[in-house]
Amino acid sequence: MDPLLEKRLAELDAARRKALLGGGAEKIEKLHAKGHLTARERLGALLDEGSFLELYQLAGHALDQPTDGIVCGSGEIHGRKVFVYSQDRTVRGGSVGIEHGVKMYRTIERALEMRAPMIGLHDSPGARVPNSKELDLLSQLKRSIFSNISDKHGGSVFYPNTLASGIIPQISAILGSCGGISVYSPALNDFIYMVDKTSHMFITGPLMVQMVTGEAISMEDLGGARVHAQVSGVCDFRCPDEASLLADIRTLLSFLPQNCDEDPPVYDTGDDPGRSCEELHDIVPVNPNKPYDVRKLIRVIADRGEFYEVKEEFAREVVTGFVRLDGRSVGIVANQPNFLAGSLTVNSSDKQARFVRFCDSFNIPLVFLVDTPAYMPGSDQEFAGIIRHGAKVLYALCEATVPRISLVLRKAYGGGNLGMGVLPGLGTDMVLFWPTMETGILGAEQSVMLLYGQSSMGDREYLDRKLAEYRETYANPIYDVSSNINVEDVVTPSETRSYLIRALSMLRGKRKERPPKRHGNIPL
Repeated sequence: MDPLLEKRLAELDAARRKALLGGGAEKIEKLHAKGHLTARERLGALLDEGSFLELYQLAGHALDQPTDGIVCGSGEIHGRKVFVYSQDRTVRGGSVGIEHGVKMYRTIERALEMRAPMIGLHDSPGARVPNSKELDLLSQLKRSIFSNISDKHGGSVFYPNTLASGIIPQISAILGSCGGISVYSPALNDFIYMVDKTSHMFITGPLMVQMVTGEAISMEDLGGARVHAQVSGVCDFRCPDEASLLADIRTLLSFLPQNCDEDPPVYDTGDDPGRSCEELHDIVPVNPNKPYDVRKLIRVIADRGEFYEVKEEFAREVVTGFVRLDGRSVGIVANQPNFLAGSLTVNSSDKQARFVRFCDSFNIPLVFLVDTPAYMPGSDQEFAGIIRHGAKVLYALCEATVPRISLVLRKAYGGGNLGMGVLPGLGTDMVLFWPTMETGILGAEQSVMLLYGQSSMGDREYLDRKLAEYRETYANPIYDVSSNINVEDVVTPSETRSYLIRALSMLRGKRKERPPKRHGNIPL
């Protein structure tokens, strides 16, 4: 072998070994002691075995900053291509330097070029603050901190994030305490995962908060996974540990297509599409005022009882998530009578509109399971902008072109008919009723009291008789569909699963063109 080649091969081998070790064994041990995986271990758990192709591996090695604190490249999940980056806390704390930022940018850009999902594993405090040597060098050269960056850097990754939005699925995991760049990029993504008690997200950390406002607050109370899952709604999935989080991302991707031009994958679940669901006759009480857990209903109709819920802890009055019906992905939006009686609120409107727009972007049909007394009344909702937030739902519904079915289970009063797509003219393809549902401006009891309450002189027998008459006419779906041609059918509860499968099969391949424009102006 030529001596020069032998020398260069040895140098290359040393550089690669250095890159693979990141910040070194001591820092890796400290990570493990805190219950964290390394950047490479995370990729190993996320991707199919042996599928990872690393790019830019040798960046930063000559400056003793192996990979410049981020490992990136391409791999496969369930045999399908994805692009990934994983920030390395052992190198400069995972902070975003010049090469680090370019690697982030190019990974997102390449995922967009290849029309494949993008996954970012975030563990970074944000932009890198120069150390004393770097500041001295910049001073000697009379250069600014930003003098060496191109237009593709850590502070501009939001541009490819935005370009990719609605074209490829973008998923982020927060695996440490993250700020700045490392929270804004995830906020532009479709879904965010966090680990309970170890993940944190904030624009300014507790120390800065106390310095500026005087408020003393812990990292967990300011930006922990529980806060973002339950209060802010920034987090879509809160997981007990890193291993389960990475496994959950794999599960999510099984419901999604590679890009907006493809359909989600179809699986043979082994669940009979004609299966009867007799349990549904007992899960939903006939009395419209009695609560129940709508997730039980969803699991009964879903293939093999599997329901992958999104934002489970946020705005619990509405339930969103993915199921399979006859092996095909379907997005579910359901009112939850177990919480706030299934009323529509400011937070649930944001949750619902966001989910509808995601499903519409990626060719996932939608099924709405309706059981709501309408929008939550009260000054707190009005002051929080329920008009504007509710309008987001209407915008999302009217803009959506994927197949969409609204099934009224028990009640749909007032504005609930709007927010759940029951009224005609909102783009819903099929409206279905269960035989015990009722709909109208008000519920049956409220309507009877409004019409006859004062004239009854407190005669309970008279009011009960009027209520029975009302329910047999105006609140009787079988009577209603005789003249209401906007309702396709009344479905027996036990036949709900098989009916939905056949209806979605009929709607498959639906195409609806919209007038060309730059973009609409959703009421954000």
